[in-house]
Amino acid sequence: MSNDRRLSAPGQLAAGDDIAVAAGLATDELPEGPLAEFALGHGLRPSAERPAIRRYVQNLWQRRHFIMAFATARNIAMYTEARLGQLWQVLTPLLNAGVYFLVFGLLLKINRGIPNYLGFLVTGVFVFNFTQRAFITTSTVITDSLPLIRALRFPRAALPLAYVMIELEQMVLSMVVLAVILVLTGEPITWYWLLAIPALLLQTIFNVGIGLATARLGSTVNDFSQLLPFLMRTWLYVSGVLFQISTLAIKREYVAILQINPVAIYITLVREAVLQTQRLSQPGAKPYNAQLCKVWATAGHKVGAPEKYQEYSAYCHAVTDPAHYWYYGIAWAVLALVVGFYFFWRAEAKYGRG
Repeated sequence: MSNDRRLSAPGQLAAGDDIAVAAGLATDELPEGPLAEFALGHGLRPSAERPAIRRYVQNLWQRRHFIMAFATARNIAMYTEARLGQLWQVLTPLLNAGVYFLVFGLLLKINRGIPNYLGFLVTGVFVFNFTQRAFITTSTVITDSLPLIRALRFPRAALPLAYVMIELEQMVLSMVVLAVILVLTGEPITWYWLLAIPALLLQTIFNVGIGLATARLGSTVNDFSQLLPFLMRTWLYVSGVLFQISTLAIKREYVAILQINPVAIYITLVREAVLQTQRLSQPGAKPYNAQLCKVWATAGHKVGAPEKYQEYSAYCHAVTDPAHYWYYGIAWAVLALVVGFYFFWRAEAKYGRG
């Protein structure tokens, strides 16, 4: 055995060798206390540690420019290989609205009693599509971004936030197309249109909250993204996208529940902002008149009924107070953001483990 006390074989120590000495370290250089306390004392932190909520929010705010740049880049790259490019951002919901109008408006004729059904339908489809897309895209954002998560250290909430911003940018383009459609269908441009901005901002906050929640669910439950389209289709049918909820022949309590569900609230707020026909014909818009309300209930739903009969719905009692819709919209947005953010933050240290 030579005096240099080399390892006798890979993975083995020569007789009398000490582990610390063989590694080139003196035993007295190692800390006496636990290594975790030693690391903390020198400013080291676990790479997968979940930070406090306040610091987490600060980190997100510091990366706000990255979130917006990431969203814009992904939005542009999404349709680069398509011949029509960015036009598909608007064509997709527009084609969906066309199919719904053909089936439900022309064939099934469920548009009876709704003035300017085309504007009513397109507005509902565009607003619902905003939330639907936020749900679906954020449900797979963690699993689709595993290489990025494992390579870089950043607040994981930045990813679902960025994807909601992608949908917001597409919604802005959709609103431009919607404005053209409404003008062509005879809706006047009024100051009420500006109310669509706070309504969409509240919906964006709501989408951020539910996007954070679905991002965590999608990262832990593999089948969640498969179930989501069925849930969204059911949500579409109960949110008044295709019909007026107040005309349903069900108990008033059920009508009230459907009217205050979050997507229905945001659809109603945007419709009342951009559709004068909706503001003038919504139940409760005018003092109650039993005779005119009965005319609307009997003749207003018939095919070819005069438009004034459709507007008589304003003389009927409202199931839920329209003056409270803004309060519902704010409450849903705040509730979704607080619950969704906390739910996502609780699993911050688990994202990226595969």
